[in-house]
Amino acid sequence: MCKIKINAAVFLIFLKIFLVTTDAFEETCEFDREMEKKCRIHNYKTVKPLLDYFRQVRNELEDKEIKENKLNELNSNLMEKYHEIVRIHEKFMKEATLLDEYKNKVLKGENDLQLSQNKVEKLESKIKSQKQIIDKLTPISKLYDKCKKEVADKSSSLRYSEVQLKQLNFSLLEKDENIRRLKANIEMITEQQQTIKLKLDESQNMLIKKDKDNQIYRAEIDTLNKTLLNTVIPSSCSPFGDYPGVHEIRVSGVGFFDVLCDSQLAGPGWIVIQQRVGGNEDFNRDWATYRNGFGSYRSDFFLGLEKIHRINSLQRHELYIHLVALNGSTYNARYDDFKISDEDNGYKLSLGKFSGTVEENAMRHHENMKFTTFDRDNDNHKFNCAERWHGGWWFDACHHCHLTGQYGLNTLYWWGSNPVRIQKAKMLIRPKEAMNN
Repeated sequence: MCKIKINAAVFLIFLKIFLVTTDAFEETCEFDREMEKKCRIHNYKTVKPLLDYFRQVRNELEDKEIKENKLNELNSNLMEKYHEIVRIHEKFMKEATLLDEYKNKVLKGENDLQLSQNKVEKLESKIKSQKQIIDKLTPISKLYDKCKKEVADKSSSLRYSEVQLKQLNFSLLEKDENIRRLKANIEMITEQQQTIKLKLDESQNMLIKKDKDNQIYRAEIDTLNKTLLNTVIPSSCSPFGDYPGVHEIRVSGVGFFDVLCDSQLAGPGWIVIQQRVGGNEDFNRDWATYRNGFGSYRSDFFLGLEKIHRINSLQRHELYIHLVALNGSTYNARYDDFKISDEDNGYKLSLGKFSGTVEENAMRHHENMKFTTFDRDNDNHKFNCAERWHGGWWFDACHHCHLTGQYGLNTLYWWGSNPVRIQKAKMLIRPKEAMNN
């Protein structure tokens, strides 16, 4: 910028000199016309360098202005780049912060993974320990047959003890009779009083000994009875008449399993095969689940079609159905010959004679029908009734009563002139001869 100012000052000085020189030459030329041509030539030669320099200075000024404009433009671009760099820096700092947070999360995840691995190692150690315990318990199963044989031997001994007890009771009665006769003889025959007294003392000693023996035998019999009750597994709830609740039974073809025994609704000896008391269990199940059974004895459950079939194959059973309506009223329906067929025949239903407090024999509509679930359609309707009504049942086309429907959908009811909308339902079975006990 200083160079441009100096060049402009020099230019002005030369311009002034040029003007003065031009004035001088013009005065000279006025007196000498002949020298005009030479003056022009001389003026041209004198002014030409100044004009060239002026053009150069002007060009430099124009170039400088262009460069200043470019410089201003570059400065403007530079400021924009600076602001952009500032924004990029701020974005970078934010991403760096997010990266730190992500690193912290990764570190926390690694810590959690390490904790999970430690838990897995502990669980594997527990599993290994439990496996060792199972391996140790395996020989116990071999003792089962031996225990069964011992139970059989004790049962035989029990029968023998019962025979001996009867003999002892008979002997005791004979002794009592002898004592009464001896007492009569003592009163009648005073002469032989001492002898009879000695015999009486002897007889009393023998009686005391017999009483002691009898007490020992009775204790042994009571022990054997308790042992027999605990080891011989029944096939129904009849032996548990005074002890309702969950008990273990054994049925051929199924083995050992628990059942819920009931003695309050219709007398002792009933097995509960189906219970709806709270709506905690979904009864819209597949065929395999209904065959095996599901639910909890403390709430809603279904015992299982195969278990029910095996139980009522042993002997004739009756069915008792207990219903509680939405308004709290209670009803019952009873059938004296309940049974279902095997799985090959679809667990077909048979009922027997009806009695009860419900107005309609609605269950009769389902007799001789196979069981239907949403994955096995055995009903007489064009669609699957179990899928439509949300629960497996002995559907026809479709039902007059339904005890496995879904709560809240009005599918749980007993049909009749006054249909019973149900809030609770139980189905119970017991051996037919138990009715006379």
